[in-house]
Amino acid sequence: MNFSGEKQVTGRFQKGQSGNPAGKPKGAKDKRTELRSLFEPHRAKLIKKAVTMALAGDTTALRICLDRLVAPVRSNPVRIDGFTGTLAERGEAVVAAIASASISAEEGAALMTMLQAQARIVEATELEKRLSALEKALANGGKHGSA
Repeated sequence: MNFSGEKQVTGRFQKGQSGNPAGKPKGAKDKRTELRSLFEPHRAKLIKKAVTMALAGDTTALRICLDRLVAPVRSNPVRIDGFTGTLAERGEAVVAAIASASISAEEGAALMTMLQAQARIVEATELEKRLSALEKALANGGKHGSA
């Protein structure tokens, strides 16, 4: 406890200030790059050893080998009938596709998130146009219809 009237240091950075304002020094090596350079001369031997261990039944080595060999699963493209028209109509098409089990709820949620993002973009674009028109009207002495 501090009785001197000074505020105690909580160990946190002040809001809005970086803990490292200077950033990473130029030319500083990344630790991962440094470690890779240590392994590089032994690369072939290490790979051969990992494969040998995996074939001998080491499940951790097997998982590591398979993680490197098998590409991660990507989602398939989603096709929805009636996915045209306004954003609201597209949203209704997504809900209908989920309800009819044409797509999964997760796929529908991803599509709805994309539609929400598109709606925000459209809204921002329309607001930008309206603001530009208002600024133009003010610049012309407040006369409307001169756009």
